Amino acid sequence: MIKTPFNAKLPFELAGDQPKAVRQLYKNLKDGVKEQVLLGATGTGKTVTFAKTIEKYGKPALVLTHNKTLAAQIYRELKEIFPDNAVEYFVSYYDYYQPEAYLPEKDIYIEKDSSINDAIDRFRHSATKSLIERPDTIVVASVSCIYGLGTPEFYEKLRLQLYVGMPIDRQQFLRKLIELQYQRDDYSFKRGTFSVKGDTIELIPSHTEDTILRVEFFGDEIDSISELDLFNRNTKKRVENAVIFPASHYVIPKPDIADAVKQIQKDLEKEVEDFRKAGKEIEANRLWQRTNYDIEMILELGTCKGIENYSRYFDGRKPGEPPYTLLDYFPDDYLLIIDESHVTIPQIRAMYNGDRKRKENLVKYGWRMKSAFDNRPLKFDEFLEKIERAIYVSATPADWEIERSKGIIIEQIIRPTGLLDPEVIVKPTEGQIDDLISEIWKIKERNERAIVITLTKKMAENLSDYLIERDIKAVYLHSEIDTIERAKIIKELREGKYDVIVGVNLLREGIDMPEVSLVAILDADKQGFLRSTTALIQIIGRAARNINGKAILYADKITPAMEKAIKETERRRKLQKEYNEKHNITPKTIKKEIKDLINLEEIGIKIYEDIPDNITSEEELLNEIEKLEKQMWEYAKNWEFEKAAQLRDKIEKLKKVAVSL
Repeated sequence: MIKTPFNAKLPFELAGDQPKAVRQLYKNLKDGVKEQVLLGATGTGKTVTFAKTIEKYGKPALVLTHNKTLAAQIYRELKEIFPDNAVEYFVSYYDYYQPEAYLPEKDIYIEKDSSINDAIDRFRHSATKSLIERPDTIVVASVSCIYGLGTPEFYEKLRLQLYVGMPIDRQQFLRKLIELQYQRDDYSFKRGTFSVKGDTIELIPSHTEDTILRVEFFGDEIDSISELDLFNRNTKKRVENAVIFPASHYVIPKPDIADAVKQIQKDLEKEVEDFRKAGKEIEANRLWQRTNYDIEMILELGTCKGIENYSRYFDGRKPGEPPYTLLDYFPDDYLLIIDESHVTIPQIRAMYNGDRKRKENLVKYGWRMKSAFDNRPLKFDEFLEKIERAIYVSATPADWEIERSKGIIIEQIIRPTGLLDPEVIVKPTEGQIDDLISEIWKIKERNERAIVITLTKKMAENLSDYLIERDIKAVYLHSEIDTIERAKIIKELREGKYDVIVGVNLLREGIDMPEVSLVAILDADKQGFLRSTTALIQIIGRAARNINGKAILYADKITPAMEKAIKETERRRKLQKEYNEKHNITPKTIKKEIKDLINLEEIGIKIYEDIPDNITSEEELLNEIEKLEKQMWEYAKNWEFEKAAQLRDKIEKLKKVAVSL
């Protein structure tokens, strides 16, 4: 029996290629293989496979993916599989983010402006807390996890461990809370704040949303510790011990602040002198004034706006050394799983250069010290150095992953449902629209859906309008539609409100729609990224969850990319057919409950005080916004401008929540 802190609870047995893939992945991990590829065809249950691999390996795991939506989807699935373990969610916590920048050609300085999503910040604290305290932690993260986060050593060292009978007086305890960047607020009680009533101190820790920690003193020691329900203030339980983690990942011990400020001042003098030697008096004065103001704020408050630009002084790093990130909170033997690796890896590779280019102007013109360069994401080679064990998961792994894994590829081609990859048919472009309409009417009779991929946005718009004129319920899905509206459209396609979604490059990864039986690609023989082998295989795979799955490529010639995609699809179909015949399996269309891709309550959005309690999904949120907008205009029409303004402000807050998804 394998000793593991993880306990995967599945309502079904592993099937298809899943048992074989789990065995091979785990054997490779045991044998010391550093990197390997899980080539999983669409719909084969890759999440279940790597979940069971995590369970067998028994070490903390990081599941890395390329966007918030997919991260939320995987997080939800893993929470269901591991109900007794710590499954955490770590993505960018900005609802809105305008980075600091300087445009020298127009002499325009753009100050950093951001709005932090408190719910997601809580999830981030919960993730780092679990990594420090629990060996059974799985973190699902976006690529934001390679950005600087603050020193794990300080975060762990400064946590406050309490116990009943602990010798500490009330004033000393309050000073500790302030050092951990908790703020006193006796009126609006929220996460990261505390209130004081005589010998009783109440606070909401950084990692929770609905629990008050009450600490009562008797003289110079702690008399009792209780957990209270935030909403009704009933006592949940009395505890003997409690741990309070810092309210910020950028918390710094006081002695380190003094040493850091001395070094900042020393480097500031040198950089200002360099500007003056170069005859750049404006830049010298600007840097001197701005930095000294920041220093005063740090000495008075322990922080300042943009303190992350001085992070290397507080972390004790030398110029150019990589920042601390979420990866540094993991033990050395952690398991890294990169989902949709063919998209996620290029995204990781691109992060550093974009950040560096923006900061070069800030430093060159005296808006920031050179230390700002060290507040950055990891360089790609620095990220690779932090990999101990990695599994690259994709239906279409890129050459980089295959080379990096030295050709160790575990294939997961056979689906538990017995479904085959879609049949691929090539048809000429002449008369393609009329043929497409004919094919759509066939699937409409079976109450199934279609996806149509065009080459340009204009073509997608025109085709969508043309289909509507011919009594086909079509919708155009384009890149300007935000995540929450896109999820709503996909749900409505599944429900039958639409027969067809027309788009350009929006439906290749992470979308599960069993009702889709037809994928049509117009102008499939046009060369380019959107018609590459990888893109074609991903698009064809959208019809792989339906027994009637079919992909039509409209083209006048077969390009090398098309040929490779067709051959790979035929290879998989052959393997799947042989397996079904050998095991006497009859393929069945996947039956999947139609629900929101993102549940607001699951990822913490419901805690916004502006959202009514009955709203728990993106569709309900959109309906609420629409209802309030109608009401606002009605008030304005009746000259009730004060009421209209109140609703306007409320709508803006709700829209910010929508954008964060």
